[in-house]
Amino acid sequence: MNLSIIRKIIGYVLLLEAALLLLPCAAALFYQEPQGMAYIITAAICVVIGGLLSLGKPREKVFYLKEGCAATALSWIVLSLFGCIPFLITGEIPRFIDALFETTSGFTTTGTTILDNVEALSHASLLWRSLTHWIGGMGVLVFILAVVPLSGGSNINLMRAESPGPSVGKLVPKMRETARWLYVIYLVFTVLEFIFLVAGKMPVFDAICTSIGTAGTGGFGIKNNSMAGYSPYIQWVVTAFMVLFGVNFNAYYFIILRQIKKALMIDEIGVYFGMLVGATAIIYFNVKGLYMHTADAFRDASFQAASLTTSTGFTTVDYDAYPNMVKLIMLMLMTVGACSGSTGGGIKVSRFLISGKGIYKELYSYVHPKSVRKVKLNGAVLEDEIIRATNVYFYLFFTVFAVSIFIVSFEQHSLVTNFSSVLATMNNIGPGMELAGPSESFSFFSPLSKCVFIFDMLAGRLELYPMLMLFNPMLWRNTVRLRSKSR
Repeated sequence: MNLSIIRKIIGYVLLLEAALLLLPCAAALFYQEPQGMAYIITAAICVVIGGLLSLGKPREKVFYLKEGCAATALSWIVLSLFGCIPFLITGEIPRFIDALFETTSGFTTTGTTILDNVEALSHASLLWRSLTHWIGGMGVLVFILAVVPLSGGSNINLMRAESPGPSVGKLVPKMRETARWLYVIYLVFTVLEFIFLVAGKMPVFDAICTSIGTAGTGGFGIKNNSMAGYSPYIQWVVTAFMVLFGVNFNAYYFIILRQIKKALMIDEIGVYFGMLVGATAIIYFNVKGLYMHTADAFRDASFQAASLTTSTGFTTVDYDAYPNMVKLIMLMLMTVGACSGSTGGGIKVSRFLISGKGIYKELYSYVHPKSVRKVKLNGAVLEDEIIRATNVYFYLFFTVFAVSIFIVSFEQHSLVTNFSSVLATMNNIGPGMELAGPSESFSFFSPLSKCVFIFDMLAGRLELYPMLMLFNPMLWRNTVRLRSKSR
């Protein structure tokens, strides 16, 4: 285990966090709020510790996937731990476990909250919550790769450990250029949404928080009713951009290069849009009787389908009052999620595609035992290793899911509350159902359950493996051996 490179990466992450903390300071200065001092203090702490950790050159610059997993998991834990300090200093979230829950929910783009009155927060804290979404959406280490020259040629192991989806490749020969392209596309879409929102007469501060929250598909609202109080135009803009941020970003890169055929060859995008259209239609026809105007019913159906599929978590209506058929569809959308290589959460459309094609292949072989049939995705034959990894991911996901529900169930809440809460946190959705529904918060859960949810949010955002690797004794045993040999 290359501890020196892990230490350096964590140092860079803290320095990045310190820079981000200056933005809420500016908001506090503009609105003349005393809470800005808490962000200055936290930024100073991050600079000192991050600077010390990033000092010196690592003995070995090459790092492998195990270092990538360890660095990713530890970076996100450290990011959340330091990110919750301002809430504690200001007293806006006085309990540590609640502050950590809120910050972890932000960085993992979950959007689940323990706050019953969001509007009581200062502008600085509201901006900080939304900023955690933006940096967490594309990935903090992807940002580090884009701006910091990490040498050694092993940078793809960091991106593989952090980026959502069954496989990660390079858009261009250099990994750093790939990271830059991803963030350029990400930034352009964020700015575009901001312009459209301001054009719809949304207040500038609201537009900033909403656009960066949508970009990360996070869903932290700055109003207690989320997006319900805004105009239909603004709701449609947010719906459109939620859908756009749920698309595989590789498609946008191909479109920029005018390689439209390559963009259209990404199989999961067609399934993703088909799923959105189908879910919207089912929701609409089941809820239109609850509305005076069908246009309102269609807008809410479209908004909720996009929000839950992309794991954004914004709401325009309390869907807990919808029929059971609709809630079942919503749970399915929360499970599947968006495309791989997007900022959306969930298990990912591509994994269900791979699994479905693998099942079809096995069934076909029973009828034609001598046939040789390959599983293809995006026009290319998938290696058996990818299919195996996908199957293992499903097994790990539902194992962690079952254990989490078992622990949370000790609180004696309803099955729907426990099930949807774990699903919402593992898939980084945001609100669940019943007691954890869109009009409620997670404040009523015990500290133990909140710890489970914090782990689930991190594990879900990092695709399970980096977080689970921290519990692998072999990882740390090898580290001890290497340190003893060096001595």
